[in-house]
Amino acid sequence: MTVNLLDYDREGLIDFLVEMGEKPFRAKQILKWIHQSNQSDFNQMSDLAKNLRTKLSESSVIAMPQVTRDHTAADGTRKWLLSVGSGNGIESVFIPEANRGTLCVSSQVGCALACAFCATGKQGFNRNLSVAEIVGQLWLANKMLVKDFDRQPLAKMQADIADPQIMYSVRRVTNIVMMGMGEPLANFENVVTALNVMLDDHAYGLSRRRVTVSTSGLIPAMDRLRKRCPVALAVSLHAPNDPLRDHLVPINQKYPIKDLLAACQRYLQDAPRDFITFEYVMLDGINDSASHARELIKLVRDVPCKFNLIPFNAFPNSEFRRSSSESIRVFRDMLMQAGLMTTVRKTRGDDIAAACGQLAGRVYDKTRRTAKENIEAI
Repeated sequence: MTVNLLDYDREGLIDFLVEMGEKPFRAKQILKWIHQSNQSDFNQMSDLAKNLRTKLSESSVIAMPQVTRDHTAADGTRKWLLSVGSGNGIESVFIPEANRGTLCVSSQVGCALACAFCATGKQGFNRNLSVAEIVGQLWLANKMLVKDFDRQPLAKMQADIADPQIMYSVRRVTNIVMMGMGEPLANFENVVTALNVMLDDHAYGLSRRRVTVSTSGLIPAMDRLRKRCPVALAVSLHAPNDPLRDHLVPINQKYPIKDLLAACQRYLQDAPRDFITFEYVMLDGINDSASHARELIKLVRDVPCKFNLIPFNAFPNSEFRRSSSESIRVFRDMLMQAGLMTTVRKTRGDDIAAACGQLAGRVYDKTRRTAKENIEAI
């Protein structure tokens, strides 16, 4: 049976090699070829013995999702639609900035949590992504970025971007946010194995502070993550009280805010950062009033945190509207005056539907269930 080596972190790759009679140190060499050199041809792995290359060619592959669409926005944001079989597609987004390049990675085909303001949740859920399909998004992004960087002069790439502040000064991904399609912690084992690859010095060597997992609040999985692979954590809060959050983020009916904040406090005991990021989408007339801000300030007073206010990004058949710029400014200022570090996320890639909450891909929904039933299944 042929295996996909993108499915393995270092420990898994060692086990695979030992089973075929090879030395464990070969795993480090292979990881470097795959993830640092973006090599998928075993014959090109020149420091491996010829007989090992032959065995690898006969028993394994290095296969990632296939790119079916590649769009670049006016601000330089790039979105890939990737085929993962059976007519399903996922989306990954690369966000270039002056000193870093952030890749937004998907973890599932669709999402079962059905958050009211999210395009992915409206499509239903098909399946979890494999480790290879998660890591493959990073592999592909680096491969394509390096290729394009080498092919085009830097000045030409900068001239093609409408915003002069956005520059391709990086040629590889430097930061990961698990904020694409799906709930990462609902695909726990595959996500943790993928994180191990991202953090491994012989693979991508990313700092734990530069890898962020976003969750809607799956508390048992949050507790497991802090013990298994603590990286930066972002929590999709979006409301200052349970009744409102029950509507916006239905998983709150199972894991209410009080319990969620307690889990955040526990996570900080092992986290690489000394704060939790709370994501808060700004919905006109829904959660953006001064009274909501005051309630939020009181709610998180004992949790070291940062707020990321996200202007709502519209998608077809959405019931919400984006809060006005003035409402967002007032809300931000109230939080900051209360001593809470607060940023407003700049909308990137909305002209190609690559902004936060807009990722939809192609999902053949297998759930056909209500939001309540989806919650019970997690």
